[in-house]
Amino acid sequence: MRNAFTMKLKPGTAEEYKLRHDAIWPELAEALRNAGISDYAIFLEEASGILFAVQKLDENHTTGDLPQQDIMKKWWAYMADLMETNSDNSPVSTPLKEVFYLE
Repeated sequence: MRNAFTMKLKPGTAEEYKLRHDAIWPELAEALRNAGISDYAIFLEEASGILFAVQKLDENHTTGDLPQQDIMKKWWAYMADLMETNSDNSPVSTPLKEVFYLE
């Protein structure tokens, strides 16, 4: 199963966003993997600041539990100055519907 969504950066934050992800916290990466996420990539459309994320989810993934985990809340707070966020610091995201896939 694949999951795709968009998020949006605040103007002028793309370089810092990449730097922070290049140094992703090992405990966050572990939490994502433990939730059943693999093959996770985020792409940037530079002109608009739109991020496109796609991830592979295990059949029995538990991604719905991630927002309650302290490490996820800590990461969202760390990233909130760079992105459009909700009141709980989670990124504003828009789910995308898959319409084509070529394996």
